[in-house]
Amino acid sequence: MSLSKIASREELAARIRDAQASGEVVAMANGVFDLLHVGHVRYLQAAREMADRLVVAVNSDASTRAYKGPDRPMIPEAERAELVAALACVDHVIVFDDLDVRPTLRALRPDLHVKGTDYTEGSVPERDEVLAYGGRVAIAGDPKDHSSTETIARLRRAHGT
Repeated sequence: MSLSKIASREELAARIRDAQASGEVVAMANGVFDLLHVGHVRYLQAAREMADRLVVAVNSDASTRAYKGPDRPMIPEAERAELVAALACVDHVIVFDDLDVRPTLRALRPDLHVKGTDYTEGSVPERDEVLAYGGRVAIAGDPKDHSSTETIARLRRAHGT
């Protein structure tokens, strides 16, 4: 079931166009989702409440290494995508290989691009891209009290690595 939610850029673009043609609002969230935690779940649930469908763009292993460093991700991209797809609030998942999510936004053109509470609507890095095609940006989730990076660091300290 959850694997059918994972799609290529071309497949997903067609699904989104069909949904939008039917009057549905499509939101997109993105992230690494390396160690899935409650902050991720709350972010994605809140994003889904803003739209009829939620697309989640998951950073590939290569883009994660470029963004987070050579020791990341801890979990391979296919498994991270499958975990995110298993969440009830998620309708579609795409793995993207670019250094940022702008090319994916440009291709999919979701109505709403949703970021976590570590951003403001004015500080969303992709805001210019979203506004250029007529979309909106929004902030969702609870305060940024959870972090995969911090969890990994705690685990490494606990195991002396």
